[in-house]
Amino acid sequence: MSKPKAKQEYGDVASEPVLTPRFVVAIVLAVLGIAWVVYYYVAVRVDPTAVPVPKSGGPAFMADLGNWNYAIGFGLFLLALAISANPSTPLGRGRGVVVGMLSCFLIGLLWICTYYVFSNDTSGIPVMNDLEQYNLVVGIAFMAVGFTFATRWE
Repeated sequence: MSKPKAKQEYGDVASEPVLTPRFVVAIVLAVLGIAWVVYYYVAVRVDPTAVPVPKSGGPAFMADLGNWNYAIGFGLFLLALAISANPSTPLGRGRGVVVGMLSCFLIGLLWICTYYVFSNDTSGIPVMNDLEQYNLVVGIAFMAVGFTFATRWE
């Protein structure tokens, strides 16, 4: 006969560290991904509605990447979420798993629904106006990361 497991208390912070190296890496990747997309959109990207077309700002390599900047930024952010689904991080254990899973599912669903509602004219929605059909990929990617949290749910 096996021994019964000790009941885990979720409020016991002393037994589970919050700032593990994995969680710090996840935070850094998330901030870097958000900063990459924001910097590209605000400083480097050329406004397609401007006449005459101005020169792109910022570093030349970012301007040359074009819409790949969104793949880099969203990729870093989603990688950070996937890394944080590990049990050594606060989002990877206890109630954090449910919060992470449902958040990713809802953000993905809202991203796709927002795109479908405004798909005729996304010019007023930042980032969505450049991604066009790739908005579906972003929404589905958020849902896929939600499934990484779902595999950790006990």
